[in-house]
Amino acid sequence: MKIGPKFKIARRLGSPIFEKTQTRQYAQSLSRKEKAGKIPQRAKSEFGKQLTEKQKARFTYGITEKQFRNYVKISLNAPEPTQRLFQNLELRLDNILFRAGLAKTRSQARQMASHGHALVNGRRATIPSMKLAVGDAVSVRDGSKASALFAETAERMKIQTAPWLSIDADKQTVSVTGMPVYAPNEQTFELGSVLEFYSRS
Repeated sequence: MKIGPKFKIARRLGSPIFEKTQTRQYAQSLSRKEKAGKIPQRAKSEFGKQLTEKQKARFTYGITEKQFRNYVKISLNAPEPTQRLFQNLELRLDNILFRAGLAKTRSQARQMASHGHALVNGRRATIPSMKLAVGDAVSVRDGSKASALFAETAERMKIQTAPWLSIDADKQTVSVTGMPVYAPNEQTFELGSVLEFYSRS
């Protein structure tokens, strides 16, 4: 999915939603613009706030509007729609590759998955949106381990702390051992507002 200028989008949404914007360079850029008075602060309507939260969530995971709407549609029929939506987003193959440290960014994780570098339960997977479940195991294809994509993988994996994943940095494998739990204070978006946005239609 083509996203566009990430610094500009993050500033517009008021949140460092991309890995690229979670850096000192972005913070310094933002600070300079704030000091220069170039970032206007406008009061948003409730609809505007909900739209912003939707965009933050969608851009965070790098998925299309159609994909995102489908996740919401499925989630709205669940007993705990907010938790279900979060789990649907977090349990994507590309997100797990990112969470485990096998990829630097979700964008790289999507490329990694679509090019067939990942194995799910020992079988080659090429669909970034593939939904995983508790008990599934993800690893790097033997023929891909020499790729520059995985040059620093082991070091990244050693510092990942997703409590619902079991990570073996030396073997470059990750297993889903639990379900991700949505905690609003740990995210850059508010899924309750997202669900309210789509409930309007």
